[in-house]
Amino acid sequence: MANKKNKKKSSPIMTREQKMIAEKAKKDAAKRKNMITLIVSLSVVALLILSLTALIVVRHVKANRDTPGFKPNGNVKDTVYVKMSVQDYGDVILELDGEEAPVTVANFVNLVNEGFYDGLTFHRVISDFMIQGGDPKADGTGGSDKKIVGEFENNGYHNCIAHEYGVISMARGNDNNSASSQFFICNANSDSVHALDGNYAAFGHVIYGMNVVDLITTKTASEATDMNGSIPKAKQAVITSMTVISKSEAKDYTK
Repeated sequence: MANKKNKKKSSPIMTREQKMIAEKAKKDAAKRKNMITLIVSLSVVALLILSLTALIVVRHVKANRDTPGFKPNGNVKDTVYVKMSVQDYGDVILELDGEEAPVTVANFVNLVNEGFYDGLTFHRVISDFMIQGGDPKADGTGGSDKKIVGEFENNGYHNCIAHEYGVISMARGNDNNSASSQFFICNANSDSVHALDGNYAAFGHVIYGMNVVDLITTKTASEATDMNGSIPKAKQAVITSMTVISKSEAKDYTK
């Protein structure tokens, strides 16, 4: 029987150039793998940072939502409460509606926080209509340095707050956008009060202390020197202070 010779399978012999190409491909693959790993790692870190930031913002908003004068996005969008103390008359608690009149409420709150109203008076009082204050000149001609847009229907702004007994609204001149610091509180449900709807920016309600408003009306309206309800300086009720308070503080007054 003839001996068969074992034949070895031949393997292709790589040239030097082919080896270099293979090594380069191997290194490139390793680099791509490392790059993908780095990108994934950075993405995870970025997501963690974003999640942490969002959590901090949410907690900050929740923590501050009951903080006096809290103003998200530059305007007051929430309900804000203000305590107004009137010398010899008592305290009035105002509930301001930042949803219906954000610019008006923001302006009012800023002035309150600046102490602008402290020491000012109610210079105009008319029975079955309103009491008006917030004028540093105490004669109806003054105001703050800033004028704001009139947030009412006839000026192109949606505002659902109707003028009625206990509503606070902004006084203004002939220009729809001339309101600054002067405000008034309606002391009746008269036709004169209802006629203000759509023409003046109502921005809140008295939730405590309408007896103070009524008393100011009773004691000073008869002192008016003209049909416009102008009250002599010596007879004007003085606002000793206005302070933004928390919801819980405001509710304590209404218990």
